[in-house]
Formats: sequence, structure tokens, C-alpha cells
Amino acid sequence: MPEIASYGTWTSPVSAADAAAAGGGASWLGRVGDELWWAEARPAEGGRVSLVRRGAGGEVSDVLPAPWNVRNRLHEYGGRPWVAAGDTVFFTHWADQRVYAHDLASGRTTAVTPEPASPQGVRYGDLRPGPEGEVWAVRERSTGPRRTDIERELVALSVRGPERVLAGGHRFFTAPQLSPDGAHAAWLAWDHPAMPWDGTELFVAPVAADGTFGAARVLAGAADVAVCQLEWESPDRLLALLDPDGWWNLHRIGLDGSVVNLAPVEAELGGPLWRLGLSWFAPLGGGRHAVLSGGRLSVLDEGDRSVTPVEAVAGELTSWSSSGLAVHGGSVTGVAAGPRREGAVVTVDLAAGTWTELTPQPADRPGAGYLPVAGERVFTAAGGARIPAFVFPPSNPDFVAPEGERPPYLVHVHGGPTGSAGSALNLDFAYFTSRGIGVVAVNYGGSTGYGRAFRERLREQWGVVDVEDCVAVAEALVAEGIADGARLAVRGGSAGGFTSAASITGTTTYAAATVQFPILDLATWTGEGGETHDFESKYLHGLVGPYPQTLPRYRERSPMHRAGSLAGPVLFLQGLEDEICPPEQADRFVAALAGGGVDHAYLRFEGEQHGFRKAETIVAALEAELSFYGQVLGFETPGVPKLELSR
Repeated sequence: MPEIASYGTWTSPVSAADAAAAGGGASWLGRVGDELWWAEARPAEGGRVSLVRRGAGGEVSDVLPAPWNVRNRLHEYGGRPWVAAGDTVFFTHWADQRVYAHDLASGRTTAVTPEPASPQGVRYGDLRPGPEGEVWAVRERSTGPRRTDIERELVALSVRGPERVLAGGHRFFTAPQLSPDGAHAAWLAWDHPAMPWDGTELFVAPVAADGTFGAARVLAGAADVAVCQLEWESPDRLLALLDPDGWWNLHRIGLDGSVVNLAPVEAELGGPLWRLGLSWFAPLGGGRHAVLSGGRLSVLDEGDRSVTPVEAVAGELTSWSSSGLAVHGGSVTGVAAGPRREGAVVTVDLAAGTWTELTPQPADRPGAGYLPVAGERVFTAAGGARIPAFVFPPSNPDFVAPEGERPPYLVHVHGGPTGSAGSALNLDFAYFTSRGIGVVAVNYGGSTGYGRAFRERLREQWGVVDVEDCVAVAEALVAEGIADGARLAVRGGSAGGFTSAASITGTTTYAAATVQFPILDLATWTGEGGETHDFESKYLHGLVGPYPQTLPRYRERSPMHRAGSLAGPVLFLQGLEDEICPPEQADRFVAALAGGGVDHAYLRFEGEQHGFRKAETIVAALEAELSFYGQVLGFETPGVPKLELSR
């Protein structure tokens, strides 16, 4: 019989270490001959990213031993960090951001790019195959003391000689891709203040015999049309995802300027280009294409212009990563997760309707009863707009709550804010739900996956629509009797940290907030303010308003200027090497709280950047968060160290 105990006090086999281990996994998957290769994050190795290969016989091994760390700082979020060219794999190494070549026959690794004058002062990413012996990439150089003193160019790299500049003239690029006949190159470019989901342009240029580019011209895209992926289909045609009709659909684009939507659907087959090299589709041949429709594996058929979910995995694997789809014969391989499954490398045989997991689930993972299954809901905002959300209720077969007691709930705010939350198994959430604390993940206005019009709900409304939508969901759960209105907390990181801080300083809905690596002062989180990186230094022009013309709005919505109006205690978690949301902002906010009578805590983590990658950091952060909620919301938290709160 289950034991009767108050929500929040339940003991659980889901540990913070389990959540930390799940924070790793595969990304940047690709096929090299008959083998599958991918990058694999390893929290237990200090967050190192290894390059892994799976042979045709199923054997899995590391291509590169420690301390090689296959990762880069391009745009700070990183870009595709490896590419195979013949018997050589080129990769970026985190420690110095240089490109290296590893000869598979001899096992020898040599530097391809020179050591920069300043540490990590030159960065490379989105590595792509060029003509024989070359690799094409985006190069990013620091040109001055400010975080926004950056210049980017397209370059060719080779073990045979110095790098060559292929193209420039724009603030941002994706790496060029070579046509099948070697005659043309195609790439994306955009400029401040646009973000890549606002508008990009698809360029094509002839490639001369000596490898230089001729005059480039625009084939697709515009200020209000975003191209997020391109692939060559033939010497004179490309396939690309773009959204001229408000949804990222797959188009065929000819060098003659023709553009045809292959299957017009009100569904997102693409997504935001946060990291260069992401992919949402792969041609299958015969007029069929594997696509990720709303993150779910589907098949686009040009014959009847349809997009159909792959039934074999429809219920099991609901969240497919955009970090690589590989097609071989009639099979598709990618990285996928589901309501009961952590992310894994998976192959789907489309003809047979079967799928195989190539990387195993943890052998010691807690039983299914301790893992919440999300309920997909749509709530309604005050103005009538819809608010999609995923509700993860408390779940633990060993306990039930006293009759009439309602659980505490955490409102989880995803980052971005041009991003989204999903239904896949999240062991961070399970850590709380298995202890009797519910979680609701809100796709507030501005989230991706619902078309451009839904994203545009947040235009110049960040700090308003996101806050109001999260409050509407929280209060609806209370009204329905699902959540305890006196025990609500809001949590989030990065942009989600901003919304969490804006919520606890601007509403009275929540009793507490956890704010991770946040934006707190909008005016200084700009190129002019100097407290963010170049990629997002003009992001707020669209989210808040033109700067400095709307400076009063920046101040009004900044949690930094409302520190004296906290509705409850707050926990800050911050990486000290974060260049996206640097620690200066959290430092100032916490300093302003000293002696103010509001309980708070601030944990700063050495060696962490934007988001936590080390197992010990993830464990410390989760256990601190649980202890924080217990102290503030009024329940015991056995088995975790007590977090010391300051006033």
C-alpha cells in the first residue's frame, strides 16, 4: 500500500545524479561511409564532448580520446563541430577553438588553423566538405575589447596550406555547401538587427577552378522570410526550409529563380537556427523526404503533397533533435526521445515500420511509475490567445497525498525566448514530480512550433506576454484544483530566467522563483550596454523595441530595476564563464538584495558557461533548488543538503 505523505516530502529513487547523467547524450549525427558518427556530451567527464563512431557491425568506439573536446564557441551557442573528408576528420577543439585534422589511418592529429593572438580569439564552426582536400567553415574573429567586436567570414581550410577567405560582407553566415558537380556554393546570410528566424537570405555563387567564389546572388529569403536549412538536390536545384506563408515548409529552389512549396502545410518543418548546422529534413529519394514536423519524424510525399507522421514511432519517440538526420536505404537515423525514453540514437526502418535504439537507455533508470507522462493542454490568455503547455503531474507509486491536499507546482519557462518546451522525458522534471511537486512547461506567446504569427505575439512584448501567459496557466491550474495556489514557484534559465525574474518582481502569483543564468537588465544586455555577445546583441530590438529610442521600456521591464518589489524568495544559479548572460547582472541583482529582508541564495559555478554541463554542477543546482522550495513552500526535503538562505 502506498504511504500517505504530504506533497514535496516523498522520497524518490530519481536522484540528481540521474538527472546529471541524462544531461549528456548524442548530437551532430552524420553518416561516414557505412558508419554512424556523432558528438557525445559527457557530464561525468567535466562536460567534455567526445566524437563517437558506430561501425557497420554495431561496435561503438571513441574517434578521439580525452582531452579532445569537440565543441566550439561560434555565436557562443556553437556550430557543427566535425566533418569527415576522405580518411581525415576535421574538428574544433574547445580549449583553443582551433580546427584540427585527425588522420584515421595513422591516428595522428595536427592543427589546421593557427594559434590565435588571444585565447579563443578566433573561432570556427559549421564545418562542411568543400572540394577535395578542403573543408569550408564560418570563421569568427574578435577584433576589439568589446564582446560585440566581431568579424565573420566564410573560409576554406586545408592541411596543405593556409586558410582562404571565400566570402564576407555580412554579419552572420552559415557555411557554404558545394553543389554535386562542384560548380556552385550556397549559404545563408543575415545582418543585425535580424535574428535568423526573422529573415535570412539564401545566396548562391559560382565556384571557379581555383576554388574562389564568383559574384553571389540571392535565390530566396527576405527581411520577413527565414530560410533555416538548405541542401543541394542536383547541380541546378536546392531544397530549403523557408516560411513565406508563415510556416517553415520544404521548397525546391532552382538556380533559375523558381521556388516551389513541395507540400503546403500549416506545420513547422523547420525551427530556429540557434546553432549553425541544424537540420530538420533529409531526402529519401523518389520524391519523398524525412522531415521533422513539430519535432516529430514524418514523411513528406511530393506525389500527394502530404506530410504524414511515421506511425512506428508516433507514440514512443515524440521529440526528434535537429542536430542531424542520416538516411541510408529506406532507414532514417537521428537522436530522439519520448515520454518514457531519454534521448538516444535511433534508426527507423520506414518500409518495415520498425525502429531500433542504437544507444541504450540507462540500465539503472528508475521504474516508469516514478517518471511523469506529460499531459498536453491548451490554456487561454486574457485576450483569448491560446497557450500550449505540458503538465507533468506528481508521480510516485510509493506515496499518495493526504485527502484534499493539492500539490505545489513549478511553472517552467523555456529559454530563447524563441524556443519551446516539449513532452519528452525530462529527468530534471522527474526529480521534482517523483517527490510530489508538479511541473508545467509553458509555450508562451513567442514560442516556436506554432507558426510565425504565434512567434510574433512576443514582438516588442517580451516581459509582458510571456509573463502574462505563464500566470494564466498557473492560475488556471489553481482554479481547476490541480495546483495549490499558495505553493506556486516559477523557474527558468537564460530567457526563461528573465521571465522568472520578471514574474517574481512584477506579479504576486508565485511564492518563489529560481533564476538560472538570467538576463536581468535589458539596457545593458545589448551591444551598446556591453553585457552580452554579438549574436544576440540586437535581439531586443524585436523583443522590446528599437534601442535607445525605447529606453524607458527597457528600464520598466527590467527585473534589475524592480529588485525592491520581490513577491517572494529567489534562488540564483550562475556559470562564471557565461558570455551570453554574464555573471555581472546576477552579481548586481543579488548585491541589491543584501539586507533587504527577502530570503535569497546565489550559487556561482566555476568552469560553467551558458547552461550547466558538469555532473557535479547539475547535482548541486538541483539539490539546492529542491531545498529552496522546501524551505519556502513549507515541506521537508530529506536526503539533500540544506541550502543556506541570506536576507
